[in-house]
Amino acid sequence: MNGGQSIRFCTSVDGVRLAVATVGQGAPIVRAATWLTHVEKDADNLCNRHWVAELSREHLYVRYDSRGCGLSDRDVERFSVEAWIEDLEAVADALQLEQFPLVGVSQGAAIAIGYAARHPQRVSHLVIYGGCARGLLKRDPSPQVVDAAQAMLKAAELGWGADSSSFRQVFISQLFHDASAEQQRAFDEAQRLTISGVNAARFMKEVFEIDVRELAPKVRCPTLVFHASGDPCFPFEEGRLLASLIAGARLVPLPSKNHLPFETERAWPMFLAELRAFLPASASEAEQRGAAAQLTSRQLEVLREVAGGQTDKQIARKLFLSPRTVEMHVARALEALQCRTRAEAVRRAAELKMLG
Repeated sequence: MNGGQSIRFCTSVDGVRLAVATVGQGAPIVRAATWLTHVEKDADNLCNRHWVAELSREHLYVRYDSRGCGLSDRDVERFSVEAWIEDLEAVADALQLEQFPLVGVSQGAAIAIGYAARHPQRVSHLVIYGGCARGLLKRDPSPQVVDAAQAMLKAAELGWGADSSSFRQVFISQLFHDASAEQQRAFDEAQRLTISGVNAARFMKEVFEIDVRELAPKVRCPTLVFHASGDPCFPFEEGRLLASLIAGARLVPLPSKNHLPFETERAWPMFLAELRAFLPASASEAEQRGAAAQLTSRQLEVLREVAGGQTDKQIARKLFLSPRTVEMHVARALEALQCRTRAEAVRRAAELKMLG
């Protein structure tokens, strides 16, 4: 148990045991597995904690360790997109999830697309972040690129689990072009904890062969596709291609040079705002919207000034109010938005599109 998190196990169709974590309350939202997760540790890791915190804020957030990773069975025979889809099926069935939004991040995008195409009645909304329609070896690569890919697979098998992080650092450089030393260390720790060198090589081999160009057009639910404009792992063109293959999908470019966003990046709050506007409002959020609608125009005006970094005295002078009156307006806004701090209230108001 970690901060209200519950971890249980379910079994996939071929007998592989999968570790499943749930945290938060409300309508479920499910994240398809990727290959560098550890459901026990991710809530505290610099690379994953913001995903856990934010996606569980208004939902029951469901995630699980992929076969071969984290707390799931490590010694497994099958690594394939088909096996990964079967694992997601096992998780949804074990938790008796009837309908839910599904999030596919990086390699998990292919799993989410496959599941949504196969189970249209169960996926209400599909969210893709940093996915690809085609793996590296499905993009008509040059012989040099193929040779480099094979060399990386061999190096992963031999060097991933070594005490030295030299190979893992090479891998990090291919995922993040704008990460601090602390963020790089956190990701290296996640790599070390979650997977062996042999399994890392097996995963990479399967990711190189991903091809969902036939599956994607079968997706029928509302779909939002996020992709970093400077993604060093899966080119932006892959996100654009995915969005073009799924009927009605909307592409949201994000300003980042990293494959996945850190919470310190401008891309992260942009992602959250778009995500929350796209997903159906939870009961608590609907109540919050109703309460927020009761704010007066003056209270909203004060909140906009707070968002602009103004102090109570500065706001009072600008709006011809007393500082005490400004304090009262801010307190009313905090109460209506159910927030404890001004910064939290400004962020929530922005997500509810109240400050435009």
